Amino acid sequence: MQRIYNEDSPLFFQTNLGKLYIGQCEDIISNQLLHKLEGQVQLIFTSPPFPLNRKKKYDNLNGEEYIMWLESLAPLFKNLLTETGSVVIEMGNAWERGSPVCSLLPLEALIRFKQAGSFYLCQEFVYYNPARLPAPIEWVNKKRIRVKDAFTKLWWFAKSNNPYADNRNVLVEYSERMKRLLNKSQYNSGKRPSEYVIGEKSFLTNNGGAIPSNVIVASNTSSRDPYLKYCRKNSLELHPARMPREIPQFFINFLTKPGDIVIDPFAGSNTTGAVAEKYQRQWISIEAEEKYASGSIGRFQ
Repeated sequence: MQRIYNEDSPLFFQTNLGKLYIGQCEDIISNQLLHKLEGQVQLIFTSPPFPLNRKKKYDNLNGEEYIMWLESLAPLFKNLLTETGSVVIEMGNAWERGSPVCSLLPLEALIRFKQAGSFYLCQEFVYYNPARLPAPIEWVNKKRIRVKDAFTKLWWFAKSNNPYADNRNVLVEYSERMKRLLNKSQYNSGKRPSEYVIGEKSFLTNNGGAIPSNVIVASNTSSRDPYLKYCRKNSLELHPARMPREIPQFFINFLTKPGDIVIDPFAGSNTTGAVAEKYQRQWISIEAEEKYASGSIGRFQ
C-alpha cells in the first residue's frame, strides 16, 4: 500500500488493486473518473448518507434537497457502468420529525434515482442487523409505542434487465435437514398445494450449497476488527456508520468476476474496497472526510 495524498491531488492512497480518493463523489467522478472509466465499471456498491431528521457527524440532507441530490447522481453512475453492470444502494428508514410515523422520503429518492438513470430494479434486499440498538429512541425506548428499527433495504439497479449475476457464487451451507435429505434415494415428489410440481430428482441433487434468500443477516459488533485496532492505536476517529463485511462481500461475489472494477462513491471506512481487494477485484473508493479515509488504511495492514 502506498499513501500519496497531497494538496494537488485527490488520490489519498492506493494498493495493488485499488485507489481511494478524497472529495465529493460528484466532483471526483466528473473530473477524475468519468472519462477514464466510462463503460468499464461492473458494480457501484454504496451506502449514501441517509435522509435523517437529526444531523450526525457525517453530513446528511433532507426533503426535496436530498431527493434532487440523489437523483443527480444517477446519470454519473450510469455512464460508468458496463452494459451488464449494476448499482446497489443501501438505504435506511427515515421518520417524520417529531412524529412516530415513517417518512416516504427514502422511497421517493430511490424512485427518482431509478427514473433519472432509466435503471431497471432487479431485486430488493433486506439487511437485518440483530445487534442493532433500539431506535428511534423517543418512540421505542421512552414512550414504548414502536419496536426497534433493525433493518435497511438494498436496492439492486441495473443498466439492462439482464445484468451479470450468478447465485452459484453466493451459495450458503445446506441445513442439517437438507444434508440428510441428500443422502436419500427418494423424495416425496409431486404436486404441492401451491400447485408447484416437484420432480423426483429436484431436491436430491447436491449443488454445493443452497441458494440464499434476499435477506442478509449480519452484525457489526466485533472488537477484534483490524480497522478498530488501527484507529485506536493511531488515535483516529471511528466512522459512525461502519458496514459489516458480509454486505459488500455478497454483492461483489454475486454481481462481479475477479478482475472487474467495483466503485464505492461513499466509502466511509472503506469496507467495500477491502472486500474487493480480498476477492481480487479492482476497486475505487471515494470519501469526503480525510479523517475517515485515514482510518480505512487499517483495513489493508
